[in-house]
Amino acid sequence: MRRVLAWVGIVVAVALAFGVGSAWPVIVRPPLVLGQDAVTDAASAGVTPVLETVGGGRVIDVPPPTGTSRKDVLVVLYPGGLVRPQAYEWLARALAVRGYETVIPEFSFDLAVTDPGRATALIAHYGQGRKVVLAGHSLGGAMAAQYLADEQRAGRRPAAGLVLMAAYPPDGADLSGSGLAALSLRAGNDGVADAADVAGGLARLPAGTPLVDVQGAVHSFFGRYGPQAGDGVPGVSRAQAEQQVVDAVAGFLGGLS
Repeated sequence: MRRVLAWVGIVVAVALAFGVGSAWPVIVRPPLVLGQDAVTDAASAGVTPVLETVGGGRVIDVPPPTGTSRKDVLVVLYPGGLVRPQAYEWLARALAVRGYETVIPEFSFDLAVTDPGRATALIAHYGQGRKVVLAGHSLGGAMAAQYLADEQRAGRRPAAGLVLMAAYPPDGADLSGSGLAALSLRAGNDGVADAADVAGGLARLPAGTPLVDVQGAVHSFFGRYGPQAGDGVPGVSRAQAEQQVVDAVAGFLGGLS
């Protein structure tokens, strides 16, 4: 009997160790460091991001550099699931050079699903007198759409636009009658977000929402966080994919300015 109990104890200990080991990377997130792998060219190097605390959480604010003509559009960007906010600093810098300010919030455990309404405090703090575009990658995009759908049901319209990157509105988040300007981007070689699901999500977006294929890109090319399990094989360089993303997003924002 003692031998059986000893074996049971060993099995329980191993199971607990495995569980803790598996959960540890989710519970303990890497440091939030600005400027890591975020500069694309000399122009983007001239942008100065700021780490702030707004609405009880940390935010990366990426304003246009001094001397740049500022547009009347603010971008609030929700990161993908388990992706650090700084992974999207490269895109925020590229938009800043073009005059657009972007704020990227940090979420608990890097999961936007923990607080889809995070944008409310950010819009109140940064968005006064400006048109707001909510953007999001993967899970972040789904939660951005969910937030706007929830606000719509409450009779509020906090944003003028929505940009989804390898994402689509979840079931029940119908924005087809919202009047929002919207843009959907799909990675051509995405192995994580199903192409049919992304295309099908257009039915829950305003009529005429363009679906832009980022040719040869994979799911992880929207953020700089390294390869992702289950993703596809790139058909273009990261730089080529990122240029397609910047051109599409900046073109969309330009239509709102």
